[in-house]
Amino acid sequence: MLDARVPGTPACRRSPQKGALDPGQTRTDGLAAELDDHALGRSRGGLTTKHHLAADTSGHVLAVTVTGGQRGDAPQFTTLMGQIRIARTGGGRPRTRPTHVSADQAYSSRMSRGYLRRRRIPHTIPEKRDQAGHRLRRGSAGSRPPGFDRDHYKRRHKIECRIGLLKQAQAVATRYDKLAIRYEATVHLTLIPQSL
Repeated sequence: MLDARVPGTPACRRSPQKGALDPGQTRTDGLAAELDDHALGRSRGGLTTKHHLAADTSGHVLAVTVTGGQRGDAPQFTTLMGQIRIARTGGGRPRTRPTHVSADQAYSSRMSRGYLRRRRIPHTIPEKRDQAGHRLRRGSAGSRPPGFDRDHYKRRHKIECRIGLLKQAQAVATRYDKLAIRYEATVHLTLIPQSL
């Protein structure tokens, strides 16, 4: 049996929030609309923000991204790699392809390894236990284990030291900024004296 009644507007229905913009839509003053998440996410420690950094062998930070605390690290890998721009000394287009990438175990994924393979970038990323188990369970259909150079991976301590220095700044450790754009700017400003 069909119900011929037309539903009326309920009293509790909310209208769109005043001044709310869709992501990508610009405001009247020309600034881009801020994303809804503000790079804040609930993890075990409460509302937190993750910092994703790419640095060279001397410890200079090349790219920074901030995300919510509940977000995974592996999906941010390609975003971070896409931000790398190294100016050439003789002029010309900046370099975007590093000679070697050493990443944390959290960045180990098929997507990250496929991205590096397509761009022909050698890498040292430890394989997670569950990924190794899945590969072994597949038998001959599973791929070969990824190469891992322990000596090359030991050089990652510079980025860990850089993150430790970054979190010593009170404005970074205790986030005072609501907007992700402003907080990322705070992170960039904090990294300037460390890179000199």
